[in-house]
Amino acid sequence: METDTIAAISTPLGEGGIAVIRVSGPDAIAIADKIYQGKVKLSDVPTHTVHYGHIVHPETGERVDEVLVTVMRAPRTFTREDVVEISCHGGMVPVQATLEALLLSGARLAEPGEFTKRAFLNGRIDLSQAEAVIDLIRAKTDQAAKMAIQQAEGRLSRMIRRLRNDIVETLAHLAVNVDYPEYDAEELTSQFLEKRCKEILQEIDRLLQTARQGRILREGIATVIVGRPNVGKSSLMNTLTQENKAIVTDIPGTTRDVIEEYVNVRGIPLRLLDTAGIRETEDVVERIGVERSRQALAQADLVLLVLNHAEPLTDDDRKLIRLLKDYTKVVIVNKVDLPKKIDLDEVRSLIGDAPLITTSIKEEKGIDQLEEAIARLFYLGKMEIADQTYVSNTRHIHLLNQARQSVQEVLSGIEAGMPLDMVEIDLKNAWQYLGEVIGEAVAEDLIDQIFSQFCLGK
Repeated sequence: METDTIAAISTPLGEGGIAVIRVSGPDAIAIADKIYQGKVKLSDVPTHTVHYGHIVHPETGERVDEVLVTVMRAPRTFTREDVVEISCHGGMVPVQATLEALLLSGARLAEPGEFTKRAFLNGRIDLSQAEAVIDLIRAKTDQAAKMAIQQAEGRLSRMIRRLRNDIVETLAHLAVNVDYPEYDAEELTSQFLEKRCKEILQEIDRLLQTARQGRILREGIATVIVGRPNVGKSSLMNTLTQENKAIVTDIPGTTRDVIEEYVNVRGIPLRLLDTAGIRETEDVVERIGVERSRQALAQADLVLLVLNHAEPLTDDDRKLIRLLKDYTKVVIVNKVDLPKKIDLDEVRSLIGDAPLITTSIKEEKGIDQLEEAIARLFYLGKMEIADQTYVSNTRHIHLLNQARQSVQEVLSGIEAGMPLDMVEIDLKNAWQYLGEVIGEAVAEDLIDQIFSQFCLGK
């Protein structure tokens, strides 16, 4: 565990009303005192109080900024260390000057996620709660934020600990038979073990059943807009995002790269990708864009295929429809404000059960129907966030699946009549995997990898 004092800017860089610089460690208050001028020394003030004063350069004594300083003493802080937060004027110059003054006075620049890492190492939060912090920062919808808050508060942690306790109690009962067979009947122990393992398996399955909804809320649905050039893909992107993200012209092949943006459709986050029109082309740059469009398709959870109402179905359209045969998709026939030339009956025969929506993106007609079709495809039900524990993290899902497999192997071993001390190994493995979810049994390099994903100052 680190014992030095760290500092970092905790608010985004740029102009703003205020910016916050966070300092944490055994010398946090003493270091802040070196650069703070106020009515009283920070080392003499009560914990969890705010004080007005100025930051001065430690070498020149020149005033850097007018600030409010919050002093919080261990252990009642996020990191369980002494913490000082300096609220200064938002702007590159005063913020950087204040941080520089702290570093000159003995603080070290924090690594990404180091404050949260110290909270984990000092036992204030477990690993799943720490990961929920970054989920909260990255949340794209209200439901995603609520789910992250609940995980940060320890809902998933409590359930995992309860499952581990159940396994420990089962292992203790099993140990009686293995070590003292004369005092316990092996047949009764096998029955008890089978019953308990089925209960544990049921709880793990219940968590895994929430994984799809949780992943959608956490990561968004990778949604790729495809179609021939000049059918309205970029216009659709701009309409859904309510911004002019993509260039819209009458010239085919304007989009040469993949444009990405998050949108919220009926509470469902979409990671929207506008791609270059897929067609055969001699243009070198456009051909690269088409190839990137095909690569984006390979990662898609949902495809929005755009066709032109004002043109007959082309061979390129038919190739695209065949290419998307096994994808979850919504087919959009755009430009219904223009005279009809497409054969909708042929389109319906080619796309099968996929939803077909007619739109005029130019006149913003059919957008509500499109959003409704997407919501139906990825219907999350009435997600009662307040009453349910959702698993959304890929690492957690993987570990829960491994724990489930280990418990299933215990049941298979009992059915096959294996000695109890053999199936005990699989049960211990399940306990280990569950421990990795909350960080009670996890490698140090994995911890470093997880916290490296955090932003600086968190």
